[in-house]
Amino acid sequence: MTLAQAVDARLRKGIGRGEFFAVIWPARGQEAVAAGLSAALRPDDRLVTTYRGIHDLVSKGVPLTEVIGEILGKSIGASRGKGGTMHITAPDQGVALTTGIVGAGVPVAVGLALAAKQQGSDRVAAVTFGDGATNTGSFHEGMNLASTWQLPVVFVCQNNLWAEMTPTHETMNIEQVVDRRLAYAMPGERVDGNDPEAVHTAVAAAVDRGRTGGGPTFIEAVTFRFEGHYFGDPQQYLPADELAAAKEADPIPRYRQRLLGAGLLSEAELTAIEDDATARVDAALAEVLAAPAPELAELEQDFFADMEGIPS
Repeated sequence: MTLAQAVDARLRKGIGRGEFFAVIWPARGQEAVAAGLSAALRPDDRLVTTYRGIHDLVSKGVPLTEVIGEILGKSIGASRGKGGTMHITAPDQGVALTTGIVGAGVPVAVGLALAAKQQGSDRVAAVTFGDGATNTGSFHEGMNLASTWQLPVVFVCQNNLWAEMTPTHETMNIEQVVDRRLAYAMPGERVDGNDPEAVHTAVAAAVDRGRTGGGPTFIEAVTFRFEGHYFGDPQQYLPADELAAAKEADPIPRYRQRLLGAGLLSEAELTAIEDDATARVDAALAEVLAAPAPELAELEQDFFADMEGIPS
């Protein structure tokens, strides 16, 4: 969580003071969901995330130089600087897709789960999305197919209570997003998305269910988005008292205090974790800024598979 927060803070600082240019959709406040989720996944489990998924990428173990490099359009990036924030893919860490289309990742994750089942693998696919994505046709088609075929998918709704600039209660006539699983006879639960342990417990059970042939699970992790829909969003639509209340439940200081109170880590150890995260981000950023932009020849790369040697 601390590392994801450090990446977010450094990017916003750099963009804000004109050090570099980038477009990001901050996930500040949602770090506990990503941390709890990825801690329950194996490296070879597939993850599909969204344009608001920097915290998901960091938590899944994608190298910081690849994440930051792609966001800044450098050749060192995960997609060699050609995809940007919306299109970060890291196969070695199991990140199959970052999508810029709301709800579009759901059927891709279902396809990845189907592939695992056909291959006889015990891999699972996890897909994260916001509350707004559950209003799309692709979400419902994916949920239906995953349930019908009993595929190993973990659907994780990072419900930050805002679909871009529209509150959830104005887009659906249900109190809990998790209730949408009932239409597909799918197990699931609603958890505190600001509690990494609660998220981890729920995802771990869902992953075990998927690995052992029990089919898909839907998890609604209720959290909040502190920084608006995009970097620079004035958030005029958001009541100040609502944001203030949400920040009181900030998952990072809350969990920090829990660790201190339980005697699991000392103040010095926690400070060392925070200092290390900042140092790692600074080092990665320095490497990215020193890296070249993509060569012009990159425009013609990676469009088609190399079919040489493949039987026709």
